[in-house]
Amino acid sequence: MPAPRNRPAAVLVLAAALAATGLGPAATPAAAATIPVGAGSYSDTRPAGTVGPTTNTGTPVTPKVTSAAQGKPVPTNDWWSSLAFQRYGDNPHSTPMYGHPLTYQAVSGGLQIGYPTTPAIVGEGRQYEYAHKADLTLGLTGLNSPDTKADAWSDWTVTPYWSDGTRTLRTTIGHGMPFVYAKGSGGNAQITTASAPTVFADQGNVLGITVAGHHYALFAPTGSDWNVSGSAVTAGLGGKDYFSVAVLPSTDALATFRKYAFSFVTGSKVDWNYSGGTVRATYTLTTEAKEGTERGTLQALYRHQWLNTTDALTPYTYVSPRGTMKVRESASFTTSQKASPVLPGLPKTNGVDATRLRGYLNDVANASDPFSGAVDTYWTGKALGKLAQLVPLADQIGETAIRDKLLGLIKGRMQAWFTAGGANEFSYDQAWKTLTGYPASYGSDSELNDHHFHYSYYVYAAAIVAQYDPAWAADSAWGGMVKTLIRDTANPSRTDSAYPFLRGFDVYAGHSWASGHQGFAAGNNQESSSESINLSAALVLWGSATGDPALRDLGSYLLTTEAEAIAQYWFDADEQVFPSSFGHDTAGMVWGSGAAYATWWTANPEEIHGINVLPVTGGSLHLGGEKAAIRRNLAEMERENGGPAVEWRDILWEFQSFADPAAAKSKWDAGHASYTPEEGESKAHTYHWIQTLHTLGAPDPTVTGDLPSSAVFANGTNRTYVAHNYGSSARTVTFSDGKTLSVPARSTASGTGTGGDPDPDPDPPTGNTFQLRSGGTLTTATGGTAGSDTIASAGGANHDGTPYQPLVYEARGVNGTLTAGASTAFRFQVDAGTTVGLGQQVRISYDLTGNGSFDRTETYNYFATDPVAGWEQYAQTRGLKSATGSLGNLANGTVRLEVWSAIGNGTSKLQTGTENSVLVIPFS
Repeated sequence: MPAPRNRPAAVLVLAAALAATGLGPAATPAAAATIPVGAGSYSDTRPAGTVGPTTNTGTPVTPKVTSAAQGKPVPTNDWWSSLAFQRYGDNPHSTPMYGHPLTYQAVSGGLQIGYPTTPAIVGEGRQYEYAHKADLTLGLTGLNSPDTKADAWSDWTVTPYWSDGTRTLRTTIGHGMPFVYAKGSGGNAQITTASAPTVFADQGNVLGITVAGHHYALFAPTGSDWNVSGSAVTAGLGGKDYFSVAVLPSTDALATFRKYAFSFVTGSKVDWNYSGGTVRATYTLTTEAKEGTERGTLQALYRHQWLNTTDALTPYTYVSPRGTMKVRESASFTTSQKASPVLPGLPKTNGVDATRLRGYLNDVANASDPFSGAVDTYWTGKALGKLAQLVPLADQIGETAIRDKLLGLIKGRMQAWFTAGGANEFSYDQAWKTLTGYPASYGSDSELNDHHFHYSYYVYAAAIVAQYDPAWAADSAWGGMVKTLIRDTANPSRTDSAYPFLRGFDVYAGHSWASGHQGFAAGNNQESSSESINLSAALVLWGSATGDPALRDLGSYLLTTEAEAIAQYWFDADEQVFPSSFGHDTAGMVWGSGAAYATWWTANPEEIHGINVLPVTGGSLHLGGEKAAIRRNLAEMERENGGPAVEWRDILWEFQSFADPAAAKSKWDAGHASYTPEEGESKAHTYHWIQTLHTLGAPDPTVTGDLPSSAVFANGTNRTYVAHNYGSSARTVTFSDGKTLSVPARSTASGTGTGGDPDPDPDPPTGNTFQLRSGGTLTTATGGTAGSDTIASAGGANHDGTPYQPLVYEARGVNGTLTAGASTAFRFQVDAGTTVGLGQQVRISYDLTGNGSFDRTETYNYFATDPVAGWEQYAQTRGLKSATGSLGNLANGTVRLEVWSAIGNGTSKLQTGTENSVLVIPFS
């Protein structure tokens, strides 16, 4: 996809039948030129001289689907979109599709299947990729189909279809699926291997082969027999129409995989739930038994999934561009995460000078052209977002005239776009079931690119308007058109006949895709993950402001899920995803095959590092959860840049404020007079942002509120609790550490909180012996109440040396002088009850200066608990397994303890609140 100078843009959205989705009144496109939606409207015909979806040579295209799928909304911007969108006229099948662990490409003879396990570093070291390379092709004898079409799809699976008039083939493939399920007629099952296979198991209808170092199992109906002749492997189907192929993690896994060979996947579905500050999601495959009664299956979980599940996992793993995938033996699994925080704006603090802020606000509000000449959907959206971010700031300092002027500018421009027939309008494409804004940009029309990027700004701006002018946001006014844009980009309905489910958000991959056609050898891609986040955060704000908890909770699910994916796959927060040979600490864009240190439009390091940060809003606070990754990211930017940022200074200062507000303020103080704001930014917003975080501290993701529009900030040992109440009556927000905050109706409140643990964040401690407190605290206080915390199961996997869903306890603001010759000591009471084969493990980390980067980390050998109920003592005498870094004196430092299950398949207990469970640090 092409992209603008400072980043690829986004595509647009539609309006219409909202009743089916709960997004508003029905408005199914009719044969009229203008379709009214509340006070607004869209067109059912493109403006003269414009284009819709086309091939690369400009030929109009319609969805490439079978008769069974005709008329169904195609989920463009997916990992498999090239099956349905023939971007390149000379390829009627597909480009490579990256399901992980398997890769696929449709060809005339069937489905190529590969399992890339070795990364290549390309583009002068700027990209890593596990490129598709066929190990085998699954087909039927004699199959020679002129094209491949999409026959059916669900949340993360798809069924390609081939027919040459004599033979037909359908295969079902999907994310996380080690199996390919095939149904064919008119020929025998045929597997063509890239080279002569090595047979490691021959069990009649079950054949184990190795090709290019990868192990596969072939399953034909019972009573059939596989025949190997060179690179051709065939089997008669004995009057049946099914067979399957699986990639094996090892040859000894054949028996396990054989169990599920005929449990054919027929669909996939995610269900999500937000409750009390926690987002849970359940991912379920539906199956049918082709033979026997087995209805279970095997699923490979991505890193962002298995980090957040307590469901049991097998020891089996796969290689992928997203790091290790872990296998679950079940048709479903559930993830649970603390909800990512969202605020309509940062709260008022005494760190912001009202006079100075007022001057900056007037600079924007009184500009000769507040929209900077924007005419297309993307740049108009950025301008709307810039203005919307300033509305709460003007309101905060009592500048109602500026606030209302900004609101008027936003409403006027959006209303122009939300009315068909003018210089700007939205137009519905009946064939592709999408709404495109014209003038379009960056392929939002011809390639269906980036709708979620573009429309995120409109929905965000509308949510701010709704906060101050609910009547404007009513369905009968302009809210209907806002909901139509939501329906185009993030439709929660799977039964809506006018728009696809979630369009660009890939629920299993955990993030959105930007290309509408996926027509690249590297698969689909997404560059500006932060603009995708902008849409999710906007849904939280819009749903909250308009009293739509379903949309609010959808936004929280999308935001929380993608925040984890961004941390892992764009920023490599745990340093477990990027290949060591890649040599970069961040990716500007993620591809199906890997990731690249690049953007679509420039190699400028500032923009490579900044493109996944902007726009900085109250929906960006999730970035504060990975402070060490931010530091690595910015250090690399300065190395690559030859010094500090020059062009996108404001974006990168704000990024730094998530980890080190004081350093960000220093850069603002030194450079604010001489820089030009990034196009979606303003000095008013950047000044308020940096000053506010300097006062409050960086976001603290360890504590969450039971309202999506809430957040916590920490400055040393002091926490500030913030929440915005959209309701018409006051409410009390309760945070996960037990603190509460009373928030008046339709207001933002902030404070130190009341109640909760009597000492959740103790004063800078004295002494060197720390007790554990439930809730994550280490304290030198004595006289606690005995209790226990539950250590999550290892899920049957081996996590020796690597924290897995650990209990985390911290003491911050610690001062101490290193005692010569001393070392860390501990005694912890643990109990596995009557469960056999568990092992608890400890890691202790020291941040000597409290800057968020741990200078010394010590991991101890795990303790094998006995299967007898009763406390056992785990001490440092088990021995040090590994250590990194060196100890030194503590100056306002942080001490962190992590406890997890290294092995086993069951939970255990860790005693808290007593002198029997203590950590002794080597300081005085």
